[in-house]
Amino acid sequence: MERRGAAAGGYVCMCQTVFPAHADHRGELSAGQLLKWMDATACLAAEKHAGVSCVTASMDDIQFEEAARVGQIITIKAKVNRAFKTSMEVGIKVTVQDVLTNVEKIVSVAYATYVAKPVGAGKIELEPVKLLSTEDHLEHSLAIERRRIRLGYEQVFQNLMQETNKEGDYCGTFEEEDAVSTDLTHVQSIELVQPPHANHHGNTFGGQIMAWMETVASISASRLCRSYPILKSVNMFKFWGPSVVGDRLVFNAIVNNTFQNSVEVGVRVEAYNCEEWIKDQARHINSAFLIFNAVNDKGELLTFPRIKPTTKDGNRRYHGAIARRRIRLARKCMLSAKEDKPSDPWERSNQAYVSYSNIAALTHLAAKPGWEITSTLDGIKIWTHEEGDVLSLKVEMQVKIPSRLAFSLLSDFTFRQQWDKHFLTCKVLQAVNEDEKIYYVTSPPMTGHKPRDFVILVSQRQPCKPSEPYMVAVKSVILPSMPPSSEYCRSEILCAGFQIYSDSNSSCTVCYFNQVTSGVMPYLAANLTGSSKSIEDTALECIKFLELKGTKY
Repeated sequence: MERRGAAAGGYVCMCQTVFPAHADHRGELSAGQLLKWMDATACLAAEKHAGVSCVTASMDDIQFEEAARVGQIITIKAKVNRAFKTSMEVGIKVTVQDVLTNVEKIVSVAYATYVAKPVGAGKIELEPVKLLSTEDHLEHSLAIERRRIRLGYEQVFQNLMQETNKEGDYCGTFEEEDAVSTDLTHVQSIELVQPPHANHHGNTFGGQIMAWMETVASISASRLCRSYPILKSVNMFKFWGPSVVGDRLVFNAIVNNTFQNSVEVGVRVEAYNCEEWIKDQARHINSAFLIFNAVNDKGELLTFPRIKPTTKDGNRRYHGAIARRRIRLARKCMLSAKEDKPSDPWERSNQAYVSYSNIAALTHLAAKPGWEITSTLDGIKIWTHEEGDVLSLKVEMQVKIPSRLAFSLLSDFTFRQQWDKHFLTCKVLQAVNEDEKIYYVTSPPMTGHKPRDFVILVSQRQPCKPSEPYMVAVKSVILPSMPPSSEYCRSEILCAGFQIYSDSNSSCTVCYFNQVTSGVMPYLAANLTGSSKSIEDTALECIKFLELKGTKY
């Protein structure tokens, strides 16, 4: 097996002026054209790293935040964040700049997966990406979490569909007076793949297929709004198989459901070569779900009419659209930089994104620039980081046990009472999966105050390679079965946890992080807080506990 990969990974930047040929009737860059540019730029970045031809495997959910107009400049930056064995995650950032005002705005940030396709029957294994900056390290770490979400998406969706089955009649009747039959929104289009639509190996560009899908989906949505729909987001393009020059591609689009000011359109793409065309033997190569809204002449959002599915398959798509919307809303909440309150991990649509946000928050906190060392006591280093009214702590400890053992002991919070005086009780409420558990923690009272309690999610991750740390991330969550009680003061952990680096076969460096607001600084359960002496004492107890346990294994 040949190993391939550029030394510094793949990075490509493309700038393009928006001309009238790229725009719709409003003078705005068409979403289909933008998708073609995004795919082409990302594919070039993937090929720059791999050194061989690459094809689009999937593109994660895409949100369009701003529109680009004729005369403005689009900049698309694509960079390989992480290489797996034969596939790569490519990060894509699109911005638009007005040449008159010089104002630049973000249009979209997306992530795509590309697969290396060497010529012939040989196999290749991609080289790891060389990480040159703090941002490179951050995106490289988070890429593995995003991959977990991709791989788990179908299971989350099926779980939600099963809940729908339990909650009511899956094939119930739709008797709303003004409901429109989905049959009226069905649109079919056929495209012949010609050389300009394909790469030098004859495979159809993924971006070209995306653009054709956007066109047919837009026509379907327009049947409901009597206006020109605007594409706002795409629910994960996934390519199930290739198509080549000479294939006939059949696009079938239909509205699945409407949600007041938005509509979801499902598009299925099937490919036929000449022989398959005669025999009507289709190859399903792609499916995607596109979300549109529409505005009137004043720029006000239009309301879409309710729709009425007429078949069993239409009912399935109707409920599927509701499940996907729940996942989108969970994603929007979980990945928001400013989360107003803890999340409910009982929501199946939330679980993957709660976990992602937990690990991502700790990764971001550890990677922040500007950490200042405040004390070094008995080999324990204490760092602080201030940003607005948020104070973050970092405690670095040298421990004489293997990193894997330290990870095992620190990720099990039922051991925490043995070394952390801020833990009075700790019990497992739910084992979400093998890497996530929800705990209920109580802490002793301060003078004049009630004892505090916490409901926390603990997410653990093992490294994919030796240079990466073990991670134990902690954040507060809401659990309906554990509401606040009058006996305790319910408190919140914004972001906390451990990163554990291996120094040798018998020693490791343990870094504890905690991010708190000024309002809860006086006392924090489940945290190393207080004066430097108090932090040092807790850290020493942690080291003592780990090394004592280490001698018994």
